[in-house]
Amino acid sequence: MDAHDKVNILLVDDQPGKLLSYKAILSQLGENLITATSGREALEHLLKTDVTVVVTDVSMPGLDGFELAEIIRQHPRYEKTAIIFVSAVHLTDLDRLKGYESGAVDYVSVPIIPELLRAKVSVFTELYRKTRELERLNVRLEQRVAERTGELETSMAKQVELAERLREADRRKDEFLALLSHELRNPLAPIRNAVQILRQKTPVDSDLAWCRDVIERQANQLTRLVDDLLDISRITQGKIKLRSESLDLAAIVYDAVEASQPLIDAQRHQLAVTLPDRPIWVEGDPARLTQIVANLLNNAAKFQNAGGHIELDVEREGNLAVIRVSDRGVGIEADMLGQVFERFSQGELVPERTQGGLGLGLSLVKNLAELHGGSVQAASAGSGRGSEFTVRLPALLTAPPKTRRPAIANAEPPPGPTCRVLVVDDNTDAAEALAKLLRHKGYEILVANDGPRALEIAATRWPEVVLLDIGLPGMDGYEVCQRMRRQGLADAHIMALTGFGQARDRQRSQEAGFDAHVIKPVELGELLKLIAARRRPTPTPGP
Repeated sequence: MDAHDKVNILLVDDQPGKLLSYKAILSQLGENLITATSGREALEHLLKTDVTVVVTDVSMPGLDGFELAEIIRQHPRYEKTAIIFVSAVHLTDLDRLKGYESGAVDYVSVPIIPELLRAKVSVFTELYRKTRELERLNVRLEQRVAERTGELETSMAKQVELAERLREADRRKDEFLALLSHELRNPLAPIRNAVQILRQKTPVDSDLAWCRDVIERQANQLTRLVDDLLDISRITQGKIKLRSESLDLAAIVYDAVEASQPLIDAQRHQLAVTLPDRPIWVEGDPARLTQIVANLLNNAAKFQNAGGHIELDVEREGNLAVIRVSDRGVGIEADMLGQVFERFSQGELVPERTQGGLGLGLSLVKNLAELHGGSVQAASAGSGRGSEFTVRLPALLTAPPKTRRPAIANAEPPPGPTCRVLVVDDNTDAAEALAKLLRHKGYEILVANDGPRALEIAATRWPEVVLLDIGLPGMDGYEVCQRMRRQGLADAHIMALTGFGQARDRQRSQEAGFDAHVIKPVELGELLKLIAARRRPTPTPGP
């Protein structure tokens, strides 16, 4: 990267050690990194230097992160500067709303995941570059129009044709900018509406829960848009590297359904999944194959009215593994079938279809399928008659001798409804999705979304297996596990199902009394084997 192409990133934290870690994480981006140990020092830098991204701690003496963001936003030069908050403490929804009001565009929690922080900062630096390049392009286009006008004065016919072409190119560029602006701003509108309702309602009002759901869904939507933009950029530049391994497609389907379930449930769609009796093995990157299926499910959920129907079928055709996702939604016109996999393809931009995102999901499906040596096809009987997308991938002729992702069919069969499993997770969408999958396997499922409720259920229903999230609000999973052991669940199989995977986290879970420490997301086959390996004696109540 040339020196003049680098952008300035301002890192603000009152702890020098954390500033050093930020610099170490972001140095790989090759940008100019500026550090400040206080909010006032940060303002001094901003007065002297143009800054593209500000990464700031929330809790600082004197001028805290919220106040700093408000001051930055008041300056005309920094109205569109990206501000990312870093917080080492748990933030409530009201705290996050306060941050968004003060000008934040994103949050990062401590402990920081280096890849996540780099990705977030990279998104905004690249968006800044693209915007700047489009501005330069507009100037060049205007110059070319002026130059051509002078050169073609003797031929008015050619001048008009050239001017029309330039106007068309400029129109397409403006449409793209308008679409991008719409899609990035659209999730923020319901967030602001929710803030207004929160200000008028008491904490016990039922509308408060609705507002929190809106905030979460729109934040997830914005994340998906940014992820799609990043993936398209990586594919275009040839930077995506597949981490291939032998996989059972059933495990991929489980992960994809888990990722898409909140959107499907929000639209009240019915999802029917059909898997073969025998595993179908493929060689591929589990994250990218999951992305293919999830994008197709999301597409089916978006483009049909609420209460619709989605079918996901997996089968083998000769040497090919076949994945079909069909819906009964808006359908695809015949002249659009050849364009749906193009980048930014939206079809006709009518109001009822503006929820389609940037038009990158299906383009990603096509590119990722081809990277795996496969293909994807679209079919539809026409407008209003639904659509079907078929992905074909090379299948392995025989099951691999050893694989990290076991097939669901190879897991020990569930013992039936007599096995009672308690799922504890404050993320209701994640808890309900896992509960549905386990119910489908024959388990009796109990669900709790916090520690006290989990203890209450455990004391009266005596689950044989507990899938317990560690990062619970108030009473964390470590304490919940310890209390469960004391109140009589000595023989229950309690597993930590968590995103914390450091050695110290595993040590703490072992000391708290957990039988296993499982990192999210977990493959269904692996989870079923862990549940099947539970201890058998029936627990007895404590004193």
